[in-house]
This record gives sequence, C-alpha cells and structure tokens, in this order.
Amino acid sequence: MHVLRVAQVFDGERFVASGNGPVDVALDGGAVVSVGPPVDYASDASVEDLGDATALPGLVDAHQHLTWDCSPDPLGWHTASDDTDLRGRGRENARRALAAGVTTVRDLGGRGLVTLALRDELAADPTAGPAVLAAGPALTTPGGHCWFLGGECADAVQLRTTVGRLAAAGVDVVKVMATGGNVTPGSAPHESQFGIAELRAVVESAHAAGLPVAAHAHGTGGVADALAAGVDTIEHVTFMTADGIARDPGLVERLATAGVPLSLTGASLPGTPPAPALAARFPALIEHVRELLASGARCFFSTDAGIGPAKPHDVLPHGAVMIVEIGRKSVARAVAMCTSGPADALGIGDSVGRLRVGARADVLVVQGRLSDDVSALLRPVRVLHQGVDVARPTAH
Repeated sequence: MHVLRVAQVFDGERFVASGNGPVDVALDGGAVVSVGPPVDYASDASVEDLGDATALPGLVDAHQHLTWDCSPDPLGWHTASDDTDLRGRGRENARRALAAGVTTVRDLGGRGLVTLALRDELAADPTAGPAVLAAGPALTTPGGHCWFLGGECADAVQLRTTVGRLAAAGVDVVKVMATGGNVTPGSAPHESQFGIAELRAVVESAHAAGLPVAAHAHGTGGVADALAAGVDTIEHVTFMTADGIARDPGLVERLATAGVPLSLTGASLPGTPPAPALAARFPALIEHVRELLASGARCFFSTDAGIGPAKPHDVLPHGAVMIVEIGRKSVARAVAMCTSGPADALGIGDSVGRLRVGARADVLVVQGRLSDDVSALLRPVRVLHQGVDVARPTAH
C-alpha cells in the first residue's frame, strides 16, 4: 500500500480536510482504497508525507488531438508527415500531458487509425501517457473541416457506413463536424456542414454500435441541430457568426434544460496570441462563456490541444485558472470542470475524475493549498497513473 499524506484533498467535487491535520490518500495497486485522516496502516505500507500540498484526481482532458504538432498549419503538418511521424509526435505529446497531471484524454480527431494504435501502445505502460479514448478520423463533408484526417462523407448513407467501419476498427467515440472550423482553409466555423437528418444518422448508427457521439459545433445552427439530433457531447459551443458571437438566450436555455454536456475548449497558454479571427471575438466570447456557466448548462472545460501554438497538450491546468479568473467561478467548481465533470460526461466517472474508494489510482499532487490558490495546479509535484509513479513533473 502506498499512502500520500497531504494538507488537503480535492476529491473531484469538494475539498476534504481533517481538522488541522493532514489527509491521507491510500492506494493499493491501481485503486484508491481510502481517503481521510491518518490511521494505523499495515507494517508494509509506504507513507509519503508531501507536506503543504493538495492531492486531487488526475485531470481529464476530453478534447485533444494527440498526433497534431501545435503548429499554426495543421494541414501542412499532416501533408508532410506519414503515420510514423504522427505516432511519434503523439508519444511526445502524451508524455507532456501526463507530466502535467492529465491522466485521461479523449482524442477527437486523428488521421486514419493512428490514434487507435497510439491508444493501445500507451495502455501497455502507465508511465508513457494518459489513458486514451480515441475517435479516429472525424466525420466531415467532402473538403470540409479536417477533411485531411480521412473522414469525408457526402450523405447519410456514407455516414452510416463510415460509422460502422469505425466501430469495427475499435473506436471509443464517434466525432462529427456539425459546422466548419478555424483550422481548415475554405471552412467557416459559423456555417453548418450537416443538417439534422445527417446528424441523426450518425447518432443512430453510433448508438446502435454502443458508441457515443461528440459533435463539433460553433455556429448556433450547428449547435441547435446537434442538440436536436441527440449527440452525447457538443464541442466548442461558441455561437460564432461571420464576424462575431451571437446572443441566443433561447438556445442557451434549451441546452441547460436538455442537460447535454458542453465541452468548452477555451484552455490556452497565457501570452500566446490567439488566431486573429478569435482575437477579434474574444471579449464577446468571454461574455458568452459566462452566460453558459451561469445558465446551469452542464459545462466542462477542455483544450483542443494540438491545433495551434496556444494549445500544447499540458495546457488544461491553465483552463481551470481561466474559469476562476474569467468565468468568476469558485476553485472547486473550476477544478471539477477538469476532473469529475468531463469524466461523467464521458461515462467513466465511476473510475476516474474522483478520489474515492474503488476509483482508479490516478492522482495529481500540487504544491500548496489549492483551495486558496487555483494556480497551484501549475505546480505539480507528483503524478500517479494507475498507481504508478510517473517521472517527476516540472512546474509550468
């Protein structure tokens, strides 16, 4: 048994303290066996006193692109790289994510089946990278957003066929581009790519195969159609227009009432300028995020890591800081949006995203008391993945 002794614990939902004394997180193999005040352990237990530190669940980043290179030209990267290059870059990005305490990643778009091979490789070694849920290529229109990943489909028939092929290949989730996006030349994020009928075809086919559907959607039309089609998560949800951000209180209310999980991919590296199209919209986008957070909609935070210089694969802790500073939320709410919130949205909340008896032993320990300072997330001192101690991380 390995016991981590810290000043406080965030269990995925709330902070746990033990009066004025320390709190222990006891791990046995790959599982959490207790969280609470120190007790008398068996003689073979190893107790590691980490002092004035906070233990929390490993972070869950529900929107990454592990095999992308964070350059401003994703199309150029994919054009110049073969699958060996992509998988090698994925290994590097996975190690970087894990060192920051990201122990679970949902990869929502890689070329062909390379991310499935990477997923299986990482699963064999807990120190190599996070656990991965992989979508493979995102479904898109011919020449549409991220067409270079290999998921082009012209109509509902092709969408159903491709979902079946991906299910047979072993994907964990199906990704569909309900709207265009920012990183593909000729694609506009405010414009819808598929209508309700096509999106329903994806949802029906995926659900029949036991797979959830994540819908990329920026414009309000695409968001509304994804909601109506019954997707399992909606990604981005920015309400972009041709030149700004739309206000649509009615749609916000419908999203909140439906309870569909919304993946807000706003985590970015401070000091790295966003793309010009996003920079011009930034003030309105902040107000839009605040409206979503205040509405009661089921929001969690993620990164879209890999798509550009502002999105490295260890950036999720900065997202929690943003939620507190920009979203005006408590530290507990912000950290839950990066742990238990995404875990529940992905249907894995019983095993990850929380420190509780029986959960997977994915633990991030940060310097200081997180309840007093959310930026403690940027000071990791220990990461354990499936109970295995990962190489000592470095602060951001």
